[in-house]
Amino acid sequence: MPLKGVQYHFTTNTWQHDAPGGWFFVSIPKEISNEIRTMFKNEEEGWGRLKATAQIGKTEWKTAIWFDSKSNVYLLPLKAEIRKKEGISIDQEVAARIWI
Repeated sequence: MPLKGVQYHFTTNTWQHDAPGGWFFVSIPKEISNEIRTMFKNEEEGWGRLKATAQIGKTEWKTAIWFDSKSNVYLLPLKAEIRKKEGISIDQEVAARIWI
């Protein structure tokens, strides 16, 4: 796929929200989150939602990242389809790429 805006690379661990059947996420590192918030805050939709394209492994998908005001970082949700395609489990280190 062609380049889509500003690109960020990071490696982080997956985690699951503690609610029953909770979503899986990766937290975008603070330094990157700060840069994204500075550059793109005016493009956020409700609840700090910012459209993005993400890639883990060979799987690329359209998504949104969400700003978490408690941790002051953006969160990238990982749908079951993505986790299955890439064999991702909880507390696994993944290399991710996002385009804003």
